[in-house]
Amino acid sequence: MSMTIVEKILAKAAGKSALKPGDVVEPRIDLAMSHENGALVINQFLQIYEGTPLEPKVWDASKIAIIFDHRVPAESPKTASNQKKVREFVREQFIGKFHDIRGDVGGICHQILPESGYVRPGCVVVGTDSHTTSHGALGAFSFGIGATEMASVWALGKALNVEVPATIKVIVTGEFPEFVGPKDLILHLIGKISAQGANFRVIEFHGDTIRKMSTSGRLVICNMSVEAGATAGIVPADDETVRYLKEEAGVEDSLEMVFPDADAEYDELIEIDVSKLEPQIACPHTVDNVKSIDEVHGTAIHQVVIGSCTNGRLDDLEMAASMIRGKKVSQNTRMLVFPASGRIYSQALGKGLIGDFMTAGALVMNPGCGPCLGIHEGALGDGEVALSTTNRNFKGRMGNPTAAVYLCSPAVAAASAVTGVITDPRKGDN
Repeated sequence: MSMTIVEKILAKAAGKSALKPGDVVEPRIDLAMSHENGALVINQFLQIYEGTPLEPKVWDASKIAIIFDHRVPAESPKTASNQKKVREFVREQFIGKFHDIRGDVGGICHQILPESGYVRPGCVVVGTDSHTTSHGALGAFSFGIGATEMASVWALGKALNVEVPATIKVIVTGEFPEFVGPKDLILHLIGKISAQGANFRVIEFHGDTIRKMSTSGRLVICNMSVEAGATAGIVPADDETVRYLKEEAGVEDSLEMVFPDADAEYDELIEIDVSKLEPQIACPHTVDNVKSIDEVHGTAIHQVVIGSCTNGRLDDLEMAASMIRGKKVSQNTRMLVFPASGRIYSQALGKGLIGDFMTAGALVMNPGCGPCLGIHEGALGDGEVALSTTNRNFKGRMGNPTAAVYLCSPAVAAASAVTGVITDPRKGDN
C-alpha cells in the first residue's frame, strides 16, 4: 500500500504496516514540547494521579522539552510564579531539555528545538503551541495539541486518538526574484487556498524551489502552514536537512530518512511557480487577506516588528540589516527587532547586525515571542498600524483590538521602517 510521508511516520510510530486517511491510531511520541503553558499541563498531569497510590512520574524525561519564550522576562507576579512552578517540576522530574530565561541557551521554542538538535526526520513531535507545525521543516510529523492531551502524553508516552490526516501536495518551482522569498511563498499559498483551505490536512512541500531552500526558509513555510488550517506542514528530509542537523545543530548520531512513496495518493495537488511572485502582504485582520505589495504601498505604519519564530533567524536579520544599514528609521515609526534565540542574537552581534539596527534607531529586544501574541512587549496603541514579520494578524493579536497588523517579509519590513510607510524593497525608494 502506497503512503505519504506522514502516513509512513504514523504507521511506524503506531506499530502498523500501513495506514490511510481516517484511520485512528495512538502513536508513540518522540518529543513533547511546552513553554510557559507547561504550568497548566502540570496541573492536568497531577490530576491523573489523584486518588491513586502511584507517584506522578513522566514517561520519559529525556523526550520532554520545556522552553520559556512567550513572556520573558516575566511581566507579572502570576507569570513569574507559574515559571517558578515549572522550574520546580523540571527539577523533580529530571527534565534535561529545559531552556530557562537565559542569554546563552534561551529563545523561542520553535527555534530552540531545531537548533538544539531535538527534532529528527521521521519523528512524531507534539507541542502545546499551534506553530509546532514548524518542525516539519526537518521531515518530522509535528503538530499542536492542548494541555490535557499533553498531560496524557507526559504520562503515557503516546498521543491518544490521532486521526490520520489526508495530505495536500504542493509543488514549488522557479527561482525567487530579488527581495522575494519563503515568507512571500507561504503568504501567497494561504491567500490562494484560504485560512480553512487545508483544514485537518497536511501540506507536503515538494519541487526544485523547496530542494534549494535553506532550513530557515523551510521553517517559515511549515510554521505558517497552520494559518491555512493545516494539521502540519512537512518537507521530506534531504541533503539540506542532514547538513543543518550535522553542521548547525551538532547532531552526531545517524539519521533515519522517511520519504513518501512515488505513487502515494494525495487529497489535492497545488503547483506554484515563484519566478514571477511579488512581495506579499497579509492585510488586517486575517492571514488569508493577502495582497500584492502594490495594492498597499504607501500605507502609513507606526511600528515595525522583525523577529518571531517565523522570521527571527540569522538570514532574516541579515536581510533586514542590509536594507537599513547607513539609514535611519523614520521618526514616525518604531522598529523592534527580536532575534529568535540567544545563539542567533550572539551571531548577529558578531556580524555587526545589532550595531546596524541600533545605529539606525531600531530597538533590539531580548530573544522571545515579544509583541507577536499581544501579551508582552511592544503592544500597539489605539488605532495604530504595525507591519510585522510574525505569523498572525488577527484583531487584537498585538494587544489592542483597535489596532491593525500587516504581515510581510523581513525585506519589506526593513525597507518600510525607513520610509514610515509600506514600501516595496525592489523599487529602491527606501
